[in-house]
Amino acid sequence: MAKILKPGKVALITRGRFAGKKIVILQNIDQGTKAHPFGHAVVAGVERYPLKVTKSMGAKRIAKRSRVKPFVRVVNYNHLMPTRYALELDNLKNLVNAETFKEPSQRSAAKKVVKKTFEEKYQTGKSAWFFTPLRF
Repeated sequence: MAKILKPGKVALITRGRFAGKKIVILQNIDQGTKAHPFGHAVVAGVERYPLKVTKSMGAKRIAKRSRVKPFVRVVNYNHLMPTRYALELDNLKNLVNAETFKEPSQRSAAKKVVKKTFEEKYQTGKSAWFFTPLRF
């Protein structure tokens, strides 16, 4: 059977604090580890989506409304729902991994890198679906 949850795949979180938020899988661990004895994935997601921007807004207001608040977590496979979309984040795959969560300073540094990457992706205009909230 083909593996669906692989790095670069966009998925939705179905349980917990970030339920209904979109994430991209950065690293998957199928066998589990001592700390997490189940199949899980290291993910980066969008906690707060960018707001709507119109043509009449000024540059300062557009910059403020284009901000993205990310999160970085380890999530059980049972709480992920894969989508047909993929997002290429080659620079994040090496930076954010299971070792990132050992110290709070590493986690905050990883979130800053993810934020910068997500905002660059949003500015290009591609992958627009990823940066819009789900309506349900």
